[in-house]
Amino acid sequence: MSVPTQQATRPTDPDGPTGQLAGWLAGTGLERIPATVRERAAHLVLDGLGCALIGAQLPWSRTAVEAVLPMEGGGSTPLIGWGRSTSAPAAAVLNGTFIQGFELDDYFPAAPLHSTSLLLPALLSTVSQLGAAGGTVSGAEFLRAVVLGIETGTRVGLALGGPEMLVRGWHSGSVFGTHAAAAASGALRGLGPAEFEDALGLAGTQSAGLMAAQYEAMSKRMHHGLAARNGFYAAGLAQGGYTGIKRVFERPYGGFLSTFGEGHHPDASQITQQLGEQWNTAAVTVKIHAAMGGLHPAVDAVLALTEGRGLRAEDVERIRIEVPTAIHHHGWWAPERPLTPIGAQMNIGYATAVALLDGRVGPEQFTPARLDADDVWQLIGRTEVAEVDEQQDPAWAQPGYNTRVTLSLRGGEVLTRALNQPHGGPDDPLTDQEIRAKYRTLTTQVVDPARAARIEQLVLGLEGLSDLTELVDLLAAPARRALD
Repeated sequence: MSVPTQQATRPTDPDGPTGQLAGWLAGTGLERIPATVRERAAHLVLDGLGCALIGAQLPWSRTAVEAVLPMEGGGSTPLIGWGRSTSAPAAAVLNGTFIQGFELDDYFPAAPLHSTSLLLPALLSTVSQLGAAGGTVSGAEFLRAVVLGIETGTRVGLALGGPEMLVRGWHSGSVFGTHAAAAASGALRGLGPAEFEDALGLAGTQSAGLMAAQYEAMSKRMHHGLAARNGFYAAGLAQGGYTGIKRVFERPYGGFLSTFGEGHHPDASQITQQLGEQWNTAAVTVKIHAAMGGLHPAVDAVLALTEGRGLRAEDVERIRIEVPTAIHHHGWWAPERPLTPIGAQMNIGYATAVALLDGRVGPEQFTPARLDADDVWQLIGRTEVAEVDEQQDPAWAQPGYNTRVTLSLRGGEVLTRALNQPHGGPDDPLTDQEIRAKYRTLTTQVVDPARAARIEQLVLGLEGLSDLTELVDLLAAPARRALD
């Protein structure tokens, strides 16, 4: 028996959280997104592409390409910074791996995920597939898809309790990032409400990611790329009529929230609360340090305490860092010398040591020589990290990252500073000008100035682009190696 067309275009429960989100995704045009949110989204795209260009030719990114391409073969979807192309799914994996390549990409503190490493790869692969079929995608359509993807991923993450997933050992962003990628890819494909319900269900059943990858595994850098591919698949399957789990968020047995939220208390209302009124896109944090986002308040505190002092390892008797549970689980373990680059970028002891000694935490802090430097390891050996969940300052209205750093110097001087979020966080965001400056700093190492400037011009003018061909071509051309 055939289903009436009107019924078939609706989600199975339009009033449930899955159905409401699906309907909102299908019905929200660019004109319903505030201009300030669209402008911020364009700057987030610029930041993500800057991270991709510097990440494309890192040693572990080259290892990924050399491993993936023999399995996947050729295709028409470009790899950023390589001058090569492959299949759309493989490109999504690799382009996401590049953006996550140096822990410089954005994150959303309240529900940790890296939006651009999920969305841009899925969208570029979707653009390529639609183009191969004779279609075109405008910059305005691309920008709309970015915003819808950010709003979806962050809201699903909030429903799961955000940092709670990190405490339990999940790589949170790759768990709920599949939905972000599916929403964005589905938006470019023009999915209807019922198809979006299927895409969300197909995304949820592909969610995964173990946080133990942070210690030494290259795979940590690929998790969001894998989620981008899975979201790309979810939207494409749904468009092709392949059905997914219905009402995936609210199903009591085997549903997304009931399964991933087992042991704590997921809240499905977070998915639709103030949907279309409160825009999480504006609260995405843009990084200024090449380290896991939860470490940034400690890094900022150390930089503020030591500015102009020229401290050496022998000047510091002890470092005490107090952090909340999620950061303690995610960012502290007794490291063994030498750390791998990924382990160093995730370890609060290493990040604060190089911040104190070098005055920054950038790519040059993760070369083999710096990872095995005596002065760094002397400081790590004098570092104590404590799990403290009570507010460091009663004036803080939000739980945040609740970090305090205390430096005990030889001679008896004690320096201390507490921060609830880093510069770049929701209450102290990077300005658009600062984001542009970061992009320019990153790209000057790996692409010619004229090419970088043209990419910036096209991205910040996305709403006026009739198609994305020139931008994609500029991204696809080879980039230089950042560390070699």
